Amino acid sequence: MKFFHISDLHIGKQLHHYNLKEDQRYIFNQILEHIEREQPKAILIAGDIYDSAVPSAEAVALFDEFLTELSQIKPEITVLIIAGNHDSGKRLSYASRILNNSRVYIAGLPPMTEEEHIQKVVLEDIHGEINFYLLPFTKPAFVRSFQEEGSLTYQEAIELLLGREEIDTTKRNVILSHQFYVAGGKEPVQSESEMHTVGGLDQIDISVLADFDYAALGHIHRPQKMGRETVRYCGTPLQYSISEASDKKSITMVTFEEKGSTPTIEEIPLKPLHPVRKLEGTLHEILENAKASQREDFVSITLTDDIDPYYPKERLEELYHRILELRIDNARTRKILDFSDAEPEIMHPKEAFLAFFTEMHGREMTKEESLLMDEIILKCQEGAE
Repeated sequence: MKFFHISDLHIGKQLHHYNLKEDQRYIFNQILEHIEREQPKAILIAGDIYDSAVPSAEAVALFDEFLTELSQIKPEITVLIIAGNHDSGKRLSYASRILNNSRVYIAGLPPMTEEEHIQKVVLEDIHGEINFYLLPFTKPAFVRSFQEEGSLTYQEAIELLLGREEIDTTKRNVILSHQFYVAGGKEPVQSESEMHTVGGLDQIDISVLADFDYAALGHIHRPQKMGRETVRYCGTPLQYSISEASDKKSITMVTFEEKGSTPTIEEIPLKPLHPVRKLEGTLHEILENAKASQREDFVSITLTDDIDPYYPKERLEELYHRILELRIDNARTRKILDFSDAEPEIMHPKEAFLAFFTEMHGREMTKEESLLMDEIILKCQEGAE
């Protein structure tokens, strides 16, 4: 059996102030094309469907469009979805029982009562059954009803939920999970677009996933394995921060044979509509090396000119239409940022302005300018009193 593993769609997200609707639609269309070519039995979407717990109407419409296109693919494909920490589990689960009839299975919330269990979807191939367990993002508070007293850690909460399932390890088992997994204390490589938790309170060791032949993980935005080849974050389908400029986004394709054999794992590259790029150099170098093919890309520009160039932003915007940030990195800015451990010197306002004036203009103030500054400072002090 072959299936696709994707996650962290973050529909509705903006990159700085740019709307990503068309970029996301472009990627979804690529995913659909790969599905039609590879014909997987299922597509697993491991959380963070939306970027907000209350997504906009535009975001909901885009995901509806994607699901509608999926439903029209032949042969029929099963869609397995879990909620991530950015999603509202209750909202995502709306009409889920109706969608089951169209082979779209959504788990918005983990089991929260004794009667409930992790949602399981069973698919079959020539080697028999594969059990897919849909475990959405889980906080310890969600499973408080299972604990008579005391509080649970994230690790204990997941262990408790999985321990109730009596997983049949003679069969092939796959779990969809959206949590912060580590492998023997080693954390996954992260990026700036993720939500970080202070102190590692949400860490869960992958040892809790020992009964599963494959773990389709969401939450971390860079594709990577955790501890073993079959415990994987697939990453986001798009670059969602400048720190991901060098990341190669992809679909993780998994092919299962009989129980006990090692699944084949491949990464199918995805090409963004507008790549994120980092450019560094003097203004002249960046303008000189500008390529027409990169005009619509998202760019982070770092200028290294020692002397501040004339109207750099305006000149760069003539060639780059999606500038995410414009930074200056030269001897002067490095000197400003080079703080020492010594106590900062408290300067008189006049002294501070004189130093700033000299730095900016490359000369000392004239006598007339100095007197004018004295008058301004005196008026400010009188106003403060």
